[in-house]
Amino acid sequence: MSFAGSAPRTCESAPLQPRRDVLTDYHTHHPLCRHAEGHPIEYARHAQSIGLAEIGFSDHNPTPEFLDEWRMGWDEFPIYLEQVEAARKSVSIPVRLSLECDFLEGKETWTDRIAGMADWDYLIGSVHYIQEELAVDDPKYMNHFKTAPEIEQMWRQYWRLYEKMIRAKQHDFYAHPDLAKRFGALPAGDLRPYYEPVIQALADMGGIMEVSTASLRKGLSELYPARPMLEMAFSAGVPIVINSDAHQPTDVGADFAKALEFVRSVGYRETVRFEKRQRKVVSLPETWPL
Repeated sequence: MSFAGSAPRTCESAPLQPRRDVLTDYHTHHPLCRHAEGHPIEYARHAQSIGLAEIGFSDHNPTPEFLDEWRMGWDEFPIYLEQVEAARKSVSIPVRLSLECDFLEGKETWTDRIAGMADWDYLIGSVHYIQEELAVDDPKYMNHFKTAPEIEQMWRQYWRLYEKMIRAKQHDFYAHPDLAKRFGALPAGDLRPYYEPVIQALADMGGIMEVSTASLRKGLSELYPARPMLEMAFSAGVPIVINSDAHQPTDVGADFAKALEFVRSVGYRETVRFEKRQRKVVSLPETWPL
C-alpha cells in the first residue's frame, strides 16, 4: 500500500503565554447522554487543576429520528450549549465546543445539519453501529459476535464504515478507532489488513486519529488504537490527538502519562489543537504530568 501524506515577549508587563507542549482533552461527555455524570463546570475545573491546556465537550449528537437512549434530545440541545458556556466562564483555560457524531450509513445529512447549528471548535466522528440497532460496544449485542465467522463479519463491516466516515470528511478527528475490540472479539491472525484501508483514508483525506485512554477504564490492557495501527498511522504521517472519553470529571486526563509514553514510543512528537474548526499543530510534552 502507499501512504500520501514568534520571538518571546520581553516586556515585564506582558501576559504569560500558555505553553504549547501541554496536553488537552477534547473528548468528554455530559449527563444529557444518560450515562455520564457531573456538571461541565466540574470537568473544566478538574482539567485546569491537573494542568491541561484546554478541555473540550463532545457529547453524543442528537438525531432527527430516535436512535437510542444514550444521547440528548433536540429539545435539550440549548441546555447543552448553555452549560458548556457556563463551564467556559468558570475557568481560565480554553473550553472548546463539540459533539461526538455517530456515522450512520445513509444518514450523513444529519451531521451536515448539526455542523451549521453552533459555532463548533471541532466535530468528532465515531462508529458504534455496524447496522441499525447493532452496536459493537454495547454488551447486550455481544451474543451476535461469538463464532469466528460472526466476528470476522463484524470487523469487516466496522472498518468499512470507519473508512467511509473518514472519506465523507465531515469531522475534524476520529474517535477510538478500534472500538470493535471492546469485548475481546478479535479475528484470528494479523489485524493489519483491517487497518490498512482506514490508514489510507486518513492519509488521503488529511484525517486526524484519536488515541483514547478509555479502553483502560473498560478493562482492556491496551489503548485505542492497538500499537500496530498506531505504528501504521505514524508511518503514514497521520496526526494524533490524545483524549480520555471522560464520563465523569475525574476521568478527564486519566492515564495520559501512559498515552503519552505510548505515542512517543511509536515516534510521535506533535499533536493537534482546535479552534473554530481550524487545526494547529503543537509539540507533545516529553513527560506527563509536567
